[in-house]
Amino acid sequence: MGQHLIVSMSNDRASLTRSAAFASIAMALFLGALKGWAVWQTSSTAMLGSLADTALDFVASLATLAGVWIAAQPADNDHRFGHGKAESLAAVFQVILIVLSASAIAFRAVLRLAQGGETRAAEQGITVSIIAIIATLALVAWQRHVVKRTGSIAIHTDSVHYQSDLFLNMAVIAALVLDQYMGMAMADPLFGLAISAWLLWNAWSASTEAIDNLMDREWPEDRRQAFVERAAGHPELAKMHDLRTRTSGAQDFAQFHVNLPAEMTVEQAHDIIERVEHDLLSAFPNTEILIHIDPDGHVDEPNNQLVEQDEFKRLKEDK
Repeated sequence: MGQHLIVSMSNDRASLTRSAAFASIAMALFLGALKGWAVWQTSSTAMLGSLADTALDFVASLATLAGVWIAAQPADNDHRFGHGKAESLAAVFQVILIVLSASAIAFRAVLRLAQGGETRAAEQGITVSIIAIIATLALVAWQRHVVKRTGSIAIHTDSVHYQSDLFLNMAVIAALVLDQYMGMAMADPLFGLAISAWLLWNAWSASTEAIDNLMDREWPEDRRQAFVERAAGHPELAKMHDLRTRTSGAQDFAQFHVNLPAEMTVEQAHDIIERVEHDLLSAFPNTEILIHIDPDGHVDEPNNQLVEQDEFKRLKEDK
């Protein structure tokens, strides 16, 4: 029954992440066509930057779809830990595209500053930007729902990019208003530079979680602490040490050593560890747990740099 539940949760997660990826692709196509027409009407650098960003959104959304699709595949003989890191790879690819988009926008803005170019047909550009804001808000709301349900890194990164699009479209409106209604001819390329800087900042922010995932960074300290506290609720265990944790896509991994009496039989030790694993999984679902048993009194090699202190002892000291 437990295995069926896990499979069902995995299928639900795959369905949700794919729906968010398909929605992102559809949105990019719609906004691309809309902004392409607006660029032709207005000659706005800010709008051109918005169009370039949307074009890369489309490519990034395709990468997101590929990432979540591959990540949903079950473990096989060549990938025993599953395919979860495909989402992180898709997120890194999106970050690269964001950087390229920002660089192109900055280059175009500098040229416009040198040429002193003007915009035209502000009404069309503003209307398109308002439509883009409304449509993007709807997409971001759905993406946030999916991320909350699945924890998908790829969808989260895609959502961060689309959230930046909200500010980007607001900047386009501001640039057109300042240029055509207030006579500030340099407003459009200056806003283009601001958009470029904003995109670079978002690229930096979005890359952190994906890189941490790929580099097998430890869980946040508060989550590790909660894990230790749960394990400490089992008085049969002693000296929990060498705790190591990581995350791959939506799959968490935790492994640690505990001490049990040396005279205990293998069957008795197995029963205790089974109960501990079952309890930990109830509090930390979708986690693969590996517990190594040491005989009571065992001392790890002093030269092992990865040996950690007794987690149970540290927990008591912190309290």
